Amino acid sequence: MSQNSQGRVSDKKELIRFCLFGSGRMGVEYARIIADHSDAELVAIINPNLASATVLSDEFGGKAFRTLADCRASAELDAAIVCSPTNTHLEIIEQLARAGVAIFCEKPIDLNLTRVDQCIASVQQHDVPFFVGFNRRFDPSNAALRTRVMSGDVGKLNMVLLTSRDPAPPPLDYIKSSGGYFCDSTIHDIDLACWLTGETPVEVFASASCLIDEQIGAAGDVDTAMTILKMPSGVLCHINNSRQAVYGFDQRVEVFGSAGMLQTENQRDLLLSHSSAESTDAKPPLKHFFLERYQQSFQLEVADFIAGLKNGNDPSVGFLDGRRALEIALACDISRREGRVVRL
Repeated sequence: MSQNSQGRVSDKKELIRFCLFGSGRMGVEYARIIADHSDAELVAIINPNLASATVLSDEFGGKAFRTLADCRASAELDAAIVCSPTNTHLEIIEQLARAGVAIFCEKPIDLNLTRVDQCIASVQQHDVPFFVGFNRRFDPSNAALRTRVMSGDVGKLNMVLLTSRDPAPPPLDYIKSSGGYFCDSTIHDIDLACWLTGETPVEVFASASCLIDEQIGAAGDVDTAMTILKMPSGVLCHINNSRQAVYGFDQRVEVFGSAGMLQTENQRDLLLSHSSAESTDAKPPLKHFFLERYQQSFQLEVADFIAGLKNGNDPSVGFLDGRRALEIALACDISRREGRVVRL
């Protein structure tokens, strides 16, 4: 499939040929999505650990390679999904940009703003499409909420409240390399807050504790956090995060305004309850894993990326969205460490 000078796919009839960087948990998810998409073909899985890449290619198709150079020597590519460790993103993005390959990058682009700017410069220099994987924008409930907010259903915005609590902390080794709670987890809520309000905060204040696992604190991180973002219009956004919600994956959004309120509810494993003259059953438990809770959102964001390539549209979530969310997340971490408001 050919691309024009802007790096957009120009032949709408052929399959978009994808390579995938990374064969871990997210690699499995994206490999499945690409393999199932009618307009896409998974031609390569790239990982220096060739055995890991081979396991994934055996299941979902394509060939396993150690490097992009090895891949391009025997396969042609139109697009790539980068879901390898964050510290590998810059080198991979620069290689893909030079090769004229459209890029879908899992968040965060990097943990350092200078390195993010290097990524952006390379993408702009070679004019390739660049999409950042903020999947929660594509969750149907969140998308429907935003549509109604933009339509004025709640009137003038006053407050946005975002609850995001995981069922259990990730492995300690992951936490040590994650970049910290705000860059790893809160960054999703930060992006949602900006997306829902259409604004970028002028100041942030964050407070955090380690209440769940002292080993997380020993690693220099936190597991419980509250964050306030103040927007230029005066709208206040409150984000509360926890690494452990024993009842399941707790994900809720509330938007409050002069004409009312909109809320999204948690998703449950079963939409079933029983009522009788004696009692009403408690609701079934919440979903217990983010890939279950947000599975449809991952599918929809990849579909959006593919549709953009086929139609020549700019990515709906671009590098500036990724940079903004990281800048705010880093400011939140400064705020919690220094106990002060950080102005942006």
